[in-house]
Amino acid sequence: MPVTRLAPSPTGALHLGNARTFLVNYILARQNHWKIVLRIDDLDGPRIKPAMADQAMDDLRWLGIEWDEGPAYQSRRLDMYCRAIDALVASGEAYPCVCTRREVDLAASAPHADDGATVYPGTCRGRFASVAAAHAFAGRPPAIRFRVLPGQVTFHDHFAGNRSYDVERELGDFVIAKADGTPAYQLAVVVDDLEDRVTHIVRGDDLLDSTPRQMLLYRALHRLNLTHGHPAPDHFHLPLVLGPDGRRLAKRHGDTRLSAYREAGATASEILRLLGGWIGLSPWLKGAVNLGLIIDQFSLENLPRSPITFSPVHFNRLPSDVGA
Repeated sequence: MPVTRLAPSPTGALHLGNARTFLVNYILARQNHWKIVLRIDDLDGPRIKPAMADQAMDDLRWLGIEWDEGPAYQSRRLDMYCRAIDALVASGEAYPCVCTRREVDLAASAPHADDGATVYPGTCRGRFASVAAAHAFAGRPPAIRFRVLPGQVTFHDHFAGNRSYDVERELGDFVIAKADGTPAYQLAVVVDDLEDRVTHIVRGDDLLDSTPRQMLLYRALHRLNLTHGHPAPDHFHLPLVLGPDGRRLAKRHGDTRLSAYREAGATASEILRLLGGWIGLSPWLKGAVNLGLIIDQFSLENLPRSPITFSPVHFNRLPSDVGA
């Protein structure tokens, strides 16, 4: 059975941009009969606010977005991630790294990506015989990096189209476990998606360059017989909701939390009308709006190809014609 996942991170409350992506994910799942798994991505250390997980689930239910299985919590799957990391290190697919971020940035030989970010120059590749040796040398636990080989990683995104990345040149060997032992996002989500048998991923296009890294991890785990024959998922990367300054929607643009609109008296129908307008449904959204209507009318072909710009008018309680 096809499976997708909703994966909020409890570093803060859900805002309108998050809600738009989750809404499209939910619509596609119900239109195509995918099972929906809810996963709470709660590995981001001190940024995690446990109460936000319950708030996210409450906000989703308020909109009418439900799930078929879960919630599963990443923080309760640490043993699973560690087994994958240990296997990757033992096979030579990954290695210990004692470089600090400052050392990487200052390395004279460090290349730079097109966006100016430093690409890891491979300083610790082949440097240590084991994680223990790296620890003894540095006097502190090492991080673990995935060894990226030369070559293009290509994939077809069902919204963003065909993509190709030279991960070695553009991104370099990337961290899969932090020095404190916490699994990094790239590794954790791959292991999660294998565990949950996820076949379809719908998320924002700010994560497009995560996809080739995750595909490399899928391939490595497949070589180690750790995927149980489960293929890498299909992807749908959607344009984000941006603030008036052209940056991803955030606190700097004002209070766009769903919970703030709820507290101000907005109804789920009003929020759905706004979000429906942002996903290309304006001609069909008259009067009361519910999820059934949105599911019936939505087509991925009508989803705007460009980012949505959040307007200051949305700070106010939503009038009945907002988004119409």
